[in-house]
Amino acid sequence: MTTLAGAGIMTDPNFYMTIAVAGLAGLAMLTFATLTGWRGWLSYKLEQLHAVGDANAGPALPNASARIEIADLKERIRKLEAIAAGVDL
Repeated sequence: MTTLAGAGIMTDPNFYMTIAVAGLAGLAMLTFATLTGWRGWLSYKLEQLHAVGDANAGPALPNASARIEIADLKERIRKLEAIAAGVDL
């Protein structure tokens, strides 16, 4: 029985060149596909950011809870100013 090494296939320099070129071609295809996917993902995220920016572009009215909180803070400031001025509440 003859083995591949005995037949001279593994010692042929063209065999190693073919394997190397095929490996590099496969790596190049994988790199190209990955880069294309990365660019697509970046453009998708950029579109998402623009969509969020466009939604918030108009003047936003504060919601009710924010207005209540602001009124509460103003009342606290009035009380602190009264305490600082020496006025009894």
